[in-house]
Amino acid sequence: MSRGGTRGHTRVRTSRGRTSQSVRWLERQLNDPYVKKAKAEGYRSRAAYKLIELDEKFDFLKGSKRVVDLGLAPGGWSQVVRRQCPRAAVVGIDLLPVDPIDGVTIFQMDFMDDAAPGKLMEALGGAPDLVMSDMAANTVGHPQTDALRTMGLVETAFDFAIQNLAPGGTFVSKVFASGGDGKFVAEMKRAFASVKHAKPPSSRKGSVEWFVVAQGFKGRPEPAGD
Repeated sequence: MSRGGTRGHTRVRTSRGRTSQSVRWLERQLNDPYVKKAKAEGYRSRAAYKLIELDEKFDFLKGSKRVVDLGLAPGGWSQVVRRQCPRAAVVGIDLLPVDPIDGVTIFQMDFMDDAAPGKLMEALGGAPDLVMSDMAANTVGHPQTDALRTMGLVETAFDFAIQNLAPGGTFVSKVFASGGDGKFVAEMKRAFASVKHAKPPSSRKGSVEWFVVAQGFKGRPEPAGD
C-alpha cells in the first residue's frame, strides 16, 4: 500500500480504484505527527490535540464539573475532558455512531432536532460549565456556502450555550477563518467577559478552521437596539 519516501516521508502507491484525492489524504495521514501521537496516546483522533492546545492557552478545563460535547464523533474531545477532569459529567451528541467512552453519555441524533437540547440537559443533571462544539457542516465545495452552513451550526451551538450555561461558564467552538460576522461576534461579547479567536498548532495550516473561546458567561444578552 505504501513505500518509503525521502527523509522518512511515506509515499502511497497508486492503485486501481484509488483516486488521486484519496492518495493525497492517505499520505497526509501517514505522515502527520499528530495522527501518530494520537494513536500512541490512545486518542481517537488528532482533533484531541486542538482542545488540549486551546486549554493550554486559555485554561478552561480545570474545575469543569458538567460538560456538553456537540459534534462528538469520534470522541477525542470527550476523551480529553475525561482524562483531565475525571469527575466531570460529560454528555455528547452526533449524527454518527460513536463507540462508548467511559463516563460519557452519548446520543446518536441530530443536534438540530428540537428534542436534542432537552435530552442533553436531562442527562447532564444540571447547568454545564463548559459547552464545546467541533461541529462542521458537510462541505459542498463552494467556500461561501460551506462557511454559511457551518456558521449556522455555530450559532445554534452558541444559542444552546447561552440558554443553558452556568454563570461564569465557557463556550468553545470551531468556526471558519472569518470567526463569524460582526453582529454574531458582538452578541458573544455581550454574553461573555472574554471572547478570543485562536488557531491551535495542531490545526492544519491549509485549513480554514479557527476556534472561538468565550469565557466568563454573564447571562443571555438582551437583543441589541437598532
